[in-house]
Amino acid sequence: MTQPATLRRVRGHRPRLLDLFCCQGGAAKGYADAGFDVTGVDIASQPRYPHRFVQADAIEFVLAHGSAFDFVHASPPCQHDSECQRLQGNTHPDLIAPTRDALNATGRPWVIENVRGALPKLHDPVMLCGQMFRLANYRHRYFEPGGGFTLSQPHHPAHTVPQAKMGRPVPPGHFGQYVGNFSGVQAARDTLGVPWMNRDGIRECIPPAYTQHIGRAALAHLRAGLEVAA
Repeated sequence: MTQPATLRRVRGHRPRLLDLFCCQGGAAKGYADAGFDVTGVDIASQPRYPHRFVQADAIEFVLAHGSAFDFVHASPPCQHDSECQRLQGNTHPDLIAPTRDALNATGRPWVIENVRGALPKLHDPVMLCGQMFRLANYRHRYFEPGGGFTLSQPHHPAHTVPQAKMGRPVPPGHFGQYVGNFSGVQAARDTLGVPWMNRDGIRECIPPAYTQHIGRAALAHLRAGLEVAA
């Protein structure tokens, strides 16, 4: 750990987390609930973001300022590896490797999040599913830890509830797939725990329960580093 330990020994101090490619802040909410002071960065304006926000290129920002934070989360755009985008013939930049290089340059612990299509490019990721947190949804997301931070793979409960077809209205007894131009925005907000988001944010968001889980592990990692430094 290179961050001065005294900063995290101040009573009431919340460790600082940098949330890159933050969009509307699903990840941010979970990290804040875990106990972090969160700053989000996105190249696009994000008026719905629920915490401190900086509009900037995420990779440039982390190279310039990442070492000032205790932990870094990055969600580089998933469209390059999204099945629906490939089906539509759309092309998008692949930012996973450049993001990893930038994170490693900070000397801080970090995690990169992405979708199933990115698995070949992620290093030993952990998969999180809504069923692990008793959400009425599946929404698998993959998290690669780094910078000395590690994650354990939680037990993955069986998928016993059928899913609605992608983007379609949710029949009784089904889980929704909240992607594309889906219907039922309020139901999606309630299910995923993101009441401030619109449809655009919900399509891509990380449910806050996922990052609250990761945030608790990150805080334990930071505390262990303090004990070693002491």
